[in-house]
Amino acid sequence: MTETDTAAIILAAGMGTRMKSALPKTLHPIAGRPMLYLLLDTVEALGLDRVVVVSGPELESHEDDIAAHPANPIIAYQTERLGTGHAVLAARGALPDFGGDALILFAGDPLITADTCRTVLARLRGAGEPAVVVVGKRPAEPGDAGRLVTSDGDQLDRIVEARDAGPAELAIPLCNAGVMAVGRGRLFPLLDRVTNDNAKGEYYLTDIVGLARSDGAACAYVEAPDEEVMGIDTRADLARAEAVAQERLRSAAMDAGATLIDPATVYLSWDTRLGRDVTVGPNVVFGPGVTVGDNVAIRAFSHLEGARVSDGAIVGPFARLRPGADIGADVHIGNFVEIKNAAVGEGAKINHLSYVGDASVGPAANIGAGTITCNYDGYLKHRTEIGAGAFIGSNTSLVAPVAVGAGAVTGAGSVITKDVGDGNLAVARGEQRQIEDWAALSRAAKRAAD
Repeated sequence: MTETDTAAIILAAGMGTRMKSALPKTLHPIAGRPMLYLLLDTVEALGLDRVVVVSGPELESHEDDIAAHPANPIIAYQTERLGTGHAVLAARGALPDFGGDALILFAGDPLITADTCRTVLARLRGAGEPAVVVVGKRPAEPGDAGRLVTSDGDQLDRIVEARDAGPAELAIPLCNAGVMAVGRGRLFPLLDRVTNDNAKGEYYLTDIVGLARSDGAACAYVEAPDEEVMGIDTRADLARAEAVAQERLRSAAMDAGATLIDPATVYLSWDTRLGRDVTVGPNVVFGPGVTVGDNVAIRAFSHLEGARVSDGAIVGPFARLRPGADIGADVHIGNFVEIKNAAVGEGAKINHLSYVGDASVGPAANIGAGTITCNYDGYLKHRTEIGAGAFIGSNTSLVAPVAVGAGAVTGAGSVITKDVGDGNLAVARGEQRQIEDWAALSRAAKRAAD
């Protein structure tokens, strides 16, 4: 690699014991996306030359998926956990002859933005060409965060870990956020000089600041909002990060032309796409993989995941669109309707209390209340085909595989087990019987029994 190359090193080998989970910490989702993948998305947007993820044993079974991310990361391994400096050194084998700039990120801090990363790299290449640039933050409760000891302007003299700090240093409000950039091939030579002579007996990445200053090199810092570098170590931290991510997603959706009637109650996923003039009612949840066209109304208490909704459609209230739902233009999906792996053609209406799964519904068809596609026989799933303009009577059960032709009608309460031809009426229910005076006779018999 040359002096002009820039690499990102993402540290993802932490134990995450405080999460108390069988799932590795960095794979816990925020807005439906694992933390590590959110950070890889950010790094991909930077267009860097190399990306290295330093992994531990907990991530071994997930490494193929990680390596398949579009950022094209190389996986490096930290077999022992001897501190952050030791973790970064584990990336050396993936960066042979490295002579460029390194941006060091933590997978447990996934909310940092691409703009902040660009600011860090720009400062590294800016006035005075500092050897190291560190991201600082000013949290309300500094706690055990390292403190940045600074001098004139944005000059950084050293970083003191909280366990090694004295009272004067602990009073410093500017704290280390962890993110760091090191310029012009200096990273690994500096790390080779780091020792573990400290309270924890670990090799601190932060010690390279003091080493660079002792060499006469300048170091600097840039500040980032605390919410970008908040660090996620517990379930409570995860909940706070989710709240930050949701605020970002809601703001972006509204900026792009969607109306959220009660934004705080709407939950979006990292990849939710809402068109212009979409109106979203209260208490709507978007799982991953949802795309919504223009002029769509998503009414209150609906849940969508893995679904596409075309222009002009109305969904809800209390509707559920499951993966594979493909809702055409001007379709009405009403209250307590569930759609799964089904295409609903333009202008069709499924307004009440129905389940349509593994099916296709033709344009302008009308599906009556209580209709069910009986798609599962206990072993396999089967499809139901409903033609254009068909009218499915209320409380119809369509036992798949079955087809109802264009313009056909099914009588209310029917159980349809055979194909219905175009334009035909199908009625399949028991013949109605009527017993005269049964009500009075029944009551009399009961009184006599008493």
